[in-house]
Amino acid sequence: MDSDSGTRAALDPFLDRSLDFGLEDSRVVVLPVPYEATTTYVRGCQHGPAALLEASDQLEYYDVELGCEVGYAVGIHRAEPVADTRSGAIDPAAAMAEIADRVCQLRRAGKFVIAIGGEHAITGGVVAGYRQALGDEPFTVVQIDAHGDLRDSYEGSRYNHACVMRRVLELDVPIVPVGIRSICQEEAELIRDRQIPTIWAHEIARDPDWIDRAIAAIPTDKVFLTIDLDGLDATVIPGVGTPQPGGLGWYETLDFVRRLFTEKTAIGMDVMELCPIAGLVYPEFTAAKLVYRAIGYQAKARGWI
Repeated sequence: MDSDSGTRAALDPFLDRSLDFGLEDSRVVVLPVPYEATTTYVRGCQHGPAALLEASDQLEYYDVELGCEVGYAVGIHRAEPVADTRSGAIDPAAAMAEIADRVCQLRRAGKFVIAIGGEHAITGGVVAGYRQALGDEPFTVVQIDAHGDLRDSYEGSRYNHACVMRRVLELDVPIVPVGIRSICQEEAELIRDRQIPTIWAHEIARDPDWIDRAIAAIPTDKVFLTIDLDGLDATVIPGVGTPQPGGLGWYETLDFVRRLFTEKTAIGMDVMELCPIAGLVYPEFTAAKLVYRAIGYQAKARGWI
């Protein structure tokens, strides 16, 4: 292997642990959270992080939109998994506390944390970690999702994935949901009573200015982005636990993330609910490319590239 090839191999952004960037040399940390406890339809999202990381080994590091090899300029560290249910059940409250503690540590170390799941309930722990790290500093959670996830409890649990955005609101963190197209009566009433600025999927389909409206609805400069992959249309990412028709397209999603990271200050993000389908690698590869492109947008916005 020549020296140039060796250098490029040593900067592999995701997969090979022996070739991974060290934590101290990385601006971005990818945190796998293979947690699954309350899946209500198709199970398997606890295997999502490993599938996404494996698919990432097939990415071209050169980003054709940004015109550079993002991973080499940014530094990406793959952390050890937390809240791993693949070897057995974990108490939900303990899992959220473990996630929050690790995210808080990484944020206080100055890292841009990207958590990959795993069921969407994880986001409650991730946002709690950012809340701990930032104290009273305000930020908004921007939610790309098919579902409202605003129930107070579901199937006897307040930690159900259908309740995660309700838990975020209880942290006194405002939310802006985007792409929503499936809610219950309880959620509809909460959205109305709390005047939650929701960008509905049917509006996105008809309004060319929906991104302007979404960004204008965000009340703070700092934002945390949570992406439930069922927020994208099932033709883009079919491997999710609770698929819904009519979601965001690939380029719609990228345009929104780019503008969000450019016009606001992104402090972190997560990508949730990837549910691998045996024999079909397209969903995890698309999810990996979405993560890598988001890293590129953050790098461009922060002047890292």
